[in-house]
Amino acid sequence: MADAALANTGAAPTRPAGWKGIAADWSSDQRAFKNVSWGKAMMWIFLLSDTFIFSCFLLSYMTVRMSTTVPWPNPSEVFALTIGGTTIPLILIAIMTFILISSSGTMAMAVNFGYRHDRVKSAALMLATAAFGATFVGMQGFEWTKLIMEGVRPWGNPWGADQFGSSFFMITGFHGTHVTIGVIFLIIISRKVLRGDFDREARGFFTSRKGYYENVEIMGLYWHFVDLVWVFIFALFYLW
Repeated sequence: MADAALANTGAAPTRPAGWKGIAADWSSDQRAFKNVSWGKAMMWIFLLSDTFIFSCFLLSYMTVRMSTTVPWPNPSEVFALTIGGTTIPLILIAIMTFILISSSGTMAMAVNFGYRHDRVKSAALMLATAAFGATFVGMQGFEWTKLIMEGVRPWGNPWGADQFGSSFFMITGFHGTHVTIGVIFLIIISRKVLRGDFDREARGFFTSRKGYYENVEIMGLYWHFVDLVWVFIFALFYLW
């Protein structure tokens, strides 16, 4: 009866004292993650671990760039495109950045309409976000192809320090993989939203409680993180 009363009122059970209390806090969602779904909590933990990985990559790149005795290639020249006989520095990167930041807006609106139970608009905005992401990856593929044809390799390049190629392919490749995975899951979740799986608690992968659109929000957390990481890559790799 006492357990039933606690379940009905939402009150947390009495916290044990000392180290047992700390262990109890972190071994269940009764206190540490109260009112937070496990899916959302695990996504935050994953994003925290991913932050450390990207930080290590960017710090390693900055260390190599500042310590090398060979001149570092000029990004404005390396990533320039010639359009109509005019060479425009970083034009492709600027368009890619605009597309990815715009996708954050469509993702935020998808979450908003999801919690309003507007399935059609939420799914359409998620698909628009996926289209932006796929466009970004396609443009990144074009960028990779162009540089490979110009002689850029992980072990060398025609313009300067050999570490440029390895840093470029490692950082942008790892980020591009995240975007690709995000596009795939956006399509999966948008399909479930459009079918009404979250409204009727349909069985299967990536389900949630009936009437809750937590998976859309969790997908939004991941996508906003990917966009934020690109801002740092853009600033530190292309503009520096």
